[in-house]
Order: sequence, then structure tokens, then C-alpha cells
Amino acid sequence: MTVEQGSQRTRVRHLNQIELAERWNISKRTLERWRWIGEGPAYLKIGGRVVYRLEDIEAYEAENLRASTSVVAGSQ
Repeated sequence: MTVEQGSQRTRVRHLNQIELAERWNISKRTLERWRWIGEGPAYLKIGGRVVYRLEDIEAYEAENLRASTSVVAGSQ
């Protein structure tokens, strides 16, 4: 999908629940549970279909990056 914004063309990428579950090697039911309890990355619900923007997925991954089990990245 390509979106025109003025004179720029931007590629917008979304992953559905199955694609994200495969990316993270987790169950799609885990993503469903996270949405229900307010955890996980931001998502869009369009016409009953849930999609995750790639930029939100990458931001969530960066926020959860750890250097060890006791240190949060960026707080060293």
C-alpha cells in the first residue's frame, strides 16, 4: 500500500494478528488476550479487522528491549 502525502509517497505496512504472532513466535491468542487486558502494541480495528502498524510494533519492541534480566535498556 502506498499513500500520497503532498509530493511524497510513503509505504504504509500493517501486520495482522497472525503475521505478528509469527514474527514474535507467540500464539495469536496471546495477542488477543493482550488486547483484552490492555497490553502489547497499539493496534487498529477497522471493520472488525485488527491490524498492527509496523511503526507501532517496532516502537513496542524498542520499549521492551533489555540488556539483561535486571536492566532496562537506556537506564544504565
